[in-house]
Amino acid sequence: MEQRLIWITLLVRLGVAAAVAGALVRSRYFKFLLFREDRSWKQKIYLVLFLGTPFALGVLVRVIVKNFQAADLAFEYSLLVGVLAGRMAGIIGAFFVSIPAIINGEWLALPFNLAAGYIAGALRIAAKDKEEIWWFSPLIDLSIYRWIKRFVRHPHIEWQPVFAFVIFALQVIHTELGKLYPGKMFVLQSDHWLVSLAIYASTVMVVAIPLKIWTSTRIEMKLEESERLLLQARMEALQSQINPHFLFNTLNSVSSLVRVNPDTARAVILKLASILRRLLNQQQSFVQLRDEVEFIDDYLDIEVVRFGEKLRVIKQLDPETLEAYVPSMILQPLVENSIKHGLSPKIEGGSIIIRSRVEQEKLVIEVEDDGVGMDASEASATPDRTRIGMANVAERLKVLYPNTAWMTVGNRMHGGTVITLHLPYLVGTSDLEPVWVDSAIQDSRSKTLR
Repeated sequence: MEQRLIWITLLVRLGVAAAVAGALVRSRYFKFLLFREDRSWKQKIYLVLFLGTPFALGVLVRVIVKNFQAADLAFEYSLLVGVLAGRMAGIIGAFFVSIPAIINGEWLALPFNLAAGYIAGALRIAAKDKEEIWWFSPLIDLSIYRWIKRFVRHPHIEWQPVFAFVIFALQVIHTELGKLYPGKMFVLQSDHWLVSLAIYASTVMVVAIPLKIWTSTRIEMKLEESERLLLQARMEALQSQINPHFLFNTLNSVSSLVRVNPDTARAVILKLASILRRLLNQQQSFVQLRDEVEFIDDYLDIEVVRFGEKLRVIKQLDPETLEAYVPSMILQPLVENSIKHGLSPKIEGGSIIIRSRVEQEKLVIEVEDDGVGMDASEASATPDRTRIGMANVAERLKVLYPNTAWMTVGNRMHGGTVITLHLPYLVGTSDLEPVWVDSAIQDSRSKTLR
């Protein structure tokens, strides 16, 4: 084979390896199999077939199209599957990818690929830290240089240079067997020492390039998982801020009743115990609006004891919205804000109106009071600059529904405040996998509950 054609073939081999690795990693199931450390036998077989199919097709293409020798990466595949999934997977994968060569009469390809897969699997077992496999570098000269520096300081065996040496040594054996048994095993070879060295280096590169591509995807997946865990921790922190805030205000109400009305204080404590039991047993971040309203009823039972006839509650809830999922404890801070800052300063008390409806695939919830309202600076401020409970709700909406939910705060025309939540209209199961539904906007139905 002409030297120029060999150089072109080596470059195409690198491109084929990168293309196959990039195409495979687009599959979600392949990523699941590839990045899973503990695999069952069934999963190992799936990984071998998933990874081996394009490489086996490459061998078949090389057998059919005699001049397209860059498609045959059976030897490199055997190394890859062995180092990624172990010795038995390396043996099974080597057998699978060698079938087209055996049919073509290249019987020596099978035992050699089997040996390569087994040795690579043994090297996987020998690796003390499996992360070294993913960080195997095609820049072998730099790896060896770092290895020599570390070895001089602390003599020990480095896995990556050993793997590179094994690949290089197996390629030498591969080349010599091809010379001894021509036609019995496909092998790229040249009489020029520089071209031969490039062939050896390309073998290492063909193994390293897929590992590099998959490592980049693995890092992205870990970053996404870390971001998800961070958001979850942030949500838990925000939700934990609500409960102590609610508990503090409720205990203040109880303390004001202990001396003047012990029986009523006892009833309030029982209500509070019921609320706390519900909070402790609640493990979900989302609940149906129906459950959230029931929780508000328990909370308002306590507040009604404190305010008496001064507090009136009106609900205008569209029945269609009661099945929708909302963040748990999303309404209590808003109702508490209306009572504490809107109605408490009024001697004669007032009313709280809770509304819900569907508007253009949005769940709209309003908490309105006819209290003292807010001054101009508070009304114009963003929710995170006003009060603790409202700031918490605004922050939770940002975390849960980026750019798809918001809260508005404003004054009523005849006094009082209205807080409006615009949420995605979600209905479905409680496992946080809701589905979007279309619905017509219905007229709200009013019902005075107290």
